[in-house]
Amino acid sequence: MSLAGRPAAERLVLAGVRVHGRGDAVRDVVLADGRIERFTAPGRVRDAERVDCDGATLLPGLWDHHVHMEQWALARRRLDLSGTGSAAEAAAVVRAALADPPAGLGAGELLVGYGFRDGLWPDVPRAALIDAARPVVLISGDLHCAWMNRVAMSVLGVEGCPTGVLREDEAFAVNRVVSRVDTATMDRWVLDAARAAAARGVVGVVDLEMDGAVPAWERRSTAGSPPVRVRAGVYPDRLDVETARGLRTGLPLDAAGRVEVGPLKIVADGSLNTRTAWCHDPYPGTDGFGRPSLAPEELEKLLVRGSEAGFVPAIHAIGDRALTVALDAVEAVGCRGSIEHAQLVTAADVTRMARLGMVASIQPEHAMDDRDVAERHWAGREHRAFVVGSLARAGVRLALGSDAPVAPLDPWVSMAAAVDRHRDGREAWQAQEAISVEAALAASTSTGGVVAVGDAADLVVVPHDPTRRAGAALRSTPVLLTLCGGEVTADLR
Repeated sequence: MSLAGRPAAERLVLAGVRVHGRGDAVRDVVLADGRIERFTAPGRVRDAERVDCDGATLLPGLWDHHVHMEQWALARRRLDLSGTGSAAEAAAVVRAALADPPAGLGAGELLVGYGFRDGLWPDVPRAALIDAARPVVLISGDLHCAWMNRVAMSVLGVEGCPTGVLREDEAFAVNRVVSRVDTATMDRWVLDAARAAAARGVVGVVDLEMDGAVPAWERRSTAGSPPVRVRAGVYPDRLDVETARGLRTGLPLDAAGRVEVGPLKIVADGSLNTRTAWCHDPYPGTDGFGRPSLAPEELEKLLVRGSEAGFVPAIHAIGDRALTVALDAVEAVGCRGSIEHAQLVTAADVTRMARLGMVASIQPEHAMDDRDVAERHWAGREHRAFVVGSLARAGVRLALGSDAPVAPLDPWVSMAAAVDRHRDGREAWQAQEAISVEAALAASTSTGGVVAVGDAADLVVVPHDPTRRAGAALRSTPVLLTLCGGEVTADLR
């Protein structure tokens, strides 16, 4: 019988496991009051509930250090455009959906698609390609672009946009509108997504949802603890509100301590696929360098405000110029935090990130999605793209994530991309930037990859030692059990 969903036992024994990092010996691990009490020889503890693990491997529970939970929940229900290779192909998928609307979509209701990536398309998205009597809005895979037909623009009040294509802040505004569902439905979808994450060994997420992650998770936690730990990020538009409440990074938001305030998320530039990532050099064949999302002096002011209020910054910087400016501001203010994405990095800034103690919060699967885009739009500097190995060798602490829905909320996918640097049968891309499975596991946990007595019982049990696996076997690692604070949140034995 599955143990998932049952209240945590006061004492629980994970019987017959091989503890990662402690050799091949099979032992029992005793959990008490949500923590790891001790390791012992098999069969010695009899006054506790036992879970037989039959020689499986025990690992620290996995974290996804960068997600957008509501967008991930929505993307799982939107029209999938991820496989389209042109605007014409995307339009064909839309026409098919209009001819046979998805279940639950009422007459005249908005059709929302997600996942197109136009960075390599031979044609360009245009409103006329998806014209219909029904409003249609398509959101790009990186969330930085929205493509609409004329009916949708009329419904949403978008003017002066003959192409129907918006990028960056204008696209974010459209996505906010089309993402609105009633609170009860959204909470149910998000918690469904969290349970699916737990089934992949996830015990925690850093939720950087744009629209009020803190109040949303406060609300959800009143109905009971979520199946994963949550660090709920704050954006600048809510900084004053949350500061006035006395909130700061690390402050618990629920009685159980499973939800806490996360970092201050600051967006410094755009994205690669939209060619809005802010770079030192122009995009090939253009005079465009991308663009900053805010002026350098405004970034510095935000860091001061956030730091004084007790918020640790998480700065989105994809282009190398955005990263340089972000590090300039960090150095001027004297704070520490994370750089989110760090997709294009100069050699000097690799060294500087280490010196400043900045965490590289990176999403290795993006390198697999964007390798061809990087080679085209960052031609001549692609060797400085997605430099996971260089950052690790320089001593920069890594924190792996997915940026879901941009990539799947599945740490095994992220780890495999970081370790193998290939997917879909292709050769490894810039194999010198690979890291070991041990390093990837350390960057995907809150314990550095270690299972230790006294730690919270945030654990995952898998059939085999993942450090001995690679490629598709690592990417699709099966999960047997996930525990969060000693509670079994997924039981797939």
